[in-house]
Amino acid sequence: MGYRKYLSWFLLFFLISATLFFIGFFTVPSLLEWQSPFLSRCFFILMICFALCLIRLIVGPTPADRAVAVDTLGILIVGFCAILSIPTGRDWYIDIAIAWALQSFIGALALAKYLEGRGFDE
Repeated sequence: MGYRKYLSWFLLFFLISATLFFIGFFTVPSLLEWQSPFLSRCFFILMICFALCLIRLIVGPTPADRAVAVDTLGILIVGFCAILSIPTGRDWYIDIAIAWALQSFIGALALAKYLEGRGFDE
């Protein structure tokens, strides 16, 4: 009975790893090949952190763990936008990052009030 749980976790890990592999080796090098290897490494590190946060979001034993994972995902999306703005030279990625950071902050406050059991008007 216990092996099914570990098998499902292994399959989830394999699926996430395969997705990151295909995204990383088929799309990101074509986007970042003319830039420094530092940017591509940062992008890959952010993708790994994104996968780990998704796992914590799914597995999180308490709602507080899931709230922290959602907040961390918001920070990672801001990082993705910042990294993508450098090789593309598009300024609107920074605008998206600022808007996402504000929305993530407001969402974290609302979720904290909800988890505390208080109303939104207090």
